[in-house]
Amino acid sequence: MKEWLSLAEMDAAADVVRSRTKWKPRIGLILGSGLGGLANEVEQPDTIPYSDIPDFPTSTVMGHTGRLVIGRLENQTVMVMQGRAHYYEGYSMAQVTFPVRVMQRLGVEILIVTNAAGAINPDYQPGDVMVLNDHIGLIGMAGMNPLRGPNLDDFGDRFPDMSQVYDRDLIKQSQQIAKANKIKLHQGVYVCLSGPSFETPADLRFLRVIGSDAVGMSTVPEVTVARHGGTKVLGVSGISNKANLDGNTLTTHEEVLEAGKVIVPKLEKLLRGVLRTL
Repeated sequence: MKEWLSLAEMDAAADVVRSRTKWKPRIGLILGSGLGGLANEVEQPDTIPYSDIPDFPTSTVMGHTGRLVIGRLENQTVMVMQGRAHYYEGYSMAQVTFPVRVMQRLGVEILIVTNAAGAINPDYQPGDVMVLNDHIGLIGMAGMNPLRGPNLDDFGDRFPDMSQVYDRDLIKQSQQIAKANKIKLHQGVYVCLSGPSFETPADLRFLRVIGSDAVGMSTVPEVTVARHGGTKVLGVSGISNKANLDGNTLTTHEEVLEAGKVIVPKLEKLLRGVLRTL
């Protein structure tokens, strides 16, 4: 396990991607659990398995295909990650966020991150969609910040500002598109835990008290690295299961993947709409 990766390793991975595609992607998309279907909509795609890219982490989780799909979507040049790696799989934070650094070296300007998240807000239902207006990075607060280690000055400052992580213009555009397509779109705070165990009812009650609306095991590390490098970010959660604040229901990964089938059509309309406005 590599605790951090060098600029040379990032450039080596970027060179491999560059050699395997005719496209120069402007928009990066990371698709979470059960949400990878949008990658199949990319036109004239160049497809690269993660295993072909040096130092690129491969996912071991069902619902994460593990390949880059690069091409056109809504007249934008996109680089889509069909699945992601997670800290709980045994990777370091540097490895989990390595794909974002590769995107940045390839010239990606905007990152759209999706995830499957559990509801904490009692008003949220499975199948709902939430646009992130902020996050709580509990694992980063506990010491597992992806910017730990030597600062890469080519990307950004040692102490990057995180007061506006999610781009306000992109949030506004997503709200307008949701309204036009009659999609119920929540706006809320996502909290990132390390996983892989789901939360206890006491965990969820605590997370609700500190201001969380939805919980997951990804996104915040990638977004932190994206903002360090000056990349604009839009974050969207597909709500995959109901808040289990009283401990009367079980949560399973199969439930998460099943909810993805309901979420994907909404997510596709929303993201296609955002891409059209860029």
